[in-house]
Amino acid sequence: MPNNSREQKLEAFGRLLDVLDTLRVRCPWDSVQTNESLRPNTIEETMELADAIMADDSDMIRKELGDVLLHVIFYAKIGDEKGQFDIADVCQALTDKLIYRHPHIYGNQHAETKEEVLQNWEVIKMKEKGGNKTILSGVPRSLPSLIKAERVQEKAANVGFDWEKKEDVWDKVREELAEVESEMRRGDTVDLEKEFGDLLFSIVNAARLYGVRPDNALERTNRKFIARFNHIERRAAEQGRHLNEMTLAEMDELWNEAKNLNATND
Repeated sequence: MPNNSREQKLEAFGRLLDVLDTLRVRCPWDSVQTNESLRPNTIEETMELADAIMADDSDMIRKELGDVLLHVIFYAKIGDEKGQFDIADVCQALTDKLIYRHPHIYGNQHAETKEEVLQNWEVIKMKEKGGNKTILSGVPRSLPSLIKAERVQEKAANVGFDWEKKEDVWDKVREELAEVESEMRRGDTVDLEKEFGDLLFSIVNAARLYGVRPDNALERTNRKFIARFNHIERRAAEQGRHLNEMTLAEMDELWNEAKNLNATND
């Protein structure tokens, strides 16, 4: 178990800053990096952290957090070189924001539940100088669509735009499914895409209402499918066959074999 004191934590952070300062001057790669050149790597490191979190691998989470932290202090270092801001400014701004957005802790506002905290959160953000001008303007446009759907629904719900009873969402899901089926019969591909979008949006809404993170849920299913399909491919190779030489029934048999193996492992 970690037992570092506060002083040791601060010392470790200072050592990290010192190392980056040295690399920025002496390393041929680090010395030429810019915000733009770092951006693709930042996205990759963030995704690797997400993978480690999904795997619940504490060693990998620690490692990937370090990689993400490196990018945070690297951008701050570049800001410092440009005379714009440094890591202290980043920390101070974040601290001030956390205090301002938690008036139930640092002020006289009352909030007993996480729902009450969330209801106040968006209103507080809109009051901030330079804050969001509208409720949904804080959702990044480049977010993956599945995560974006959940975030816009959450933000709308935080100000009361939500189902009165969560069970009612299933009527909406069934309504959207019926509209997809109707467009499939009509054969209109443009409207079919729109209706599929509405159906997916309603399913994300249902997941949110029942406390399921849709992106996590789908990723678990993706991994399960990949593992089972890899089993089919491996077993086919053991038989000296390619998948395109097998019938669907034969592949289904191996699929069920993989399912049984997973059930045993679980």
